[in-house]
Amino acid sequence: MISRRTLLKGLLALGATGVSVGGYALAEPFRLNVTRYPVTPPSWPASLRLRLAVIADLHVVEPWMGLDRVRQIVARTNALSPDAVLLLGDYVPSHSMQRWARFVPGGRVVADDEWATELSRFTAPLGIHAVLGNHDWWDDIAVQHRGAGPVPAGEALERAGIKVYENEVVRLTKDGAPFWIAGLGDQWAFWPRDGVRRHPIPYIGAHDLAATLAKVSDEAPVILMAHEPDIFAEMGALGSRIALTVSGHTHGGQVSLAGFTPVVPSAYGSRYVYGHIIEAGRHLVVSGGLGLSGIPLRLGSPPEIVVIELGGGVNA
Repeated sequence: MISRRTLLKGLLALGATGVSVGGYALAEPFRLNVTRYPVTPPSWPASLRLRLAVIADLHVVEPWMGLDRVRQIVARTNALSPDAVLLLGDYVPSHSMQRWARFVPGGRVVADDEWATELSRFTAPLGIHAVLGNHDWWDDIAVQHRGAGPVPAGEALERAGIKVYENEVVRLTKDGAPFWIAGLGDQWAFWPRDGVRRHPIPYIGAHDLAATLAKVSDEAPVILMAHEPDIFAEMGALGSRIALTVSGHTHGGQVSLAGFTPVVPSAYGSRYVYGHIIEAGRHLVVSGGLGLSGIPLRLGSPPEIVVIELGGGVNA
């Protein structure tokens, strides 16, 4: 957990680089980009055209990601006419951002049912599909003590009519062509049992990729929703069954200086920090996300809605 002293030192260090840079970094969280990726993995039928809107890392907390901002994101996404909306977790603010909210005018933690109701307003013919992120698990100390859900953020989403996947799958069709969406349990769900958080951090996961894929009952292509992108390096032979993995979690580094990202919450450093990544013919898209964690600024990594256009293109 980042201490208040560390947070203040971070802001002071940023201020030393210049008032103009610091001012931009404070303003960047309020931008909203749309980033598009045309993706056709080897196992994806070229005739199956699918548009996915990916929403990651909202971290809803006033004033940086308030309900008006969530409504703006929902409206902008709906205007993109996605076939399906994929919500990749971390709906609640980090503990550090909750502390920051105490010191700014209008700062407050938004109740789960408030933001979940706004997210239920996404419109897509193939539905809204959600997984949880690490901060959703960490937010409730009782969840950490018992080492199991349910998680309040997930319960709020379900009350709002949004399906939350924990190592589960669903089979969908578009224009008569089938595909699967698989939602992986969070890989950083629980703190270490000794209470000591280190780097790389040995968190305990709620994920089970093998059990998840065992629920896929035919050869239709699979889209995997995984909050943390690290699973992409760890899926082994199971990876051949997955057409596309989509992740968030990294915030694109949140601070990116000419491509250098000093802090990336991943065991693999900047390997999966952002963008469309192809390894051994397997495809991963990592969203830069929308909200904030740690400190209330972004620099070189503006908030984004990601749109993935599957099919109709050629990727190596």
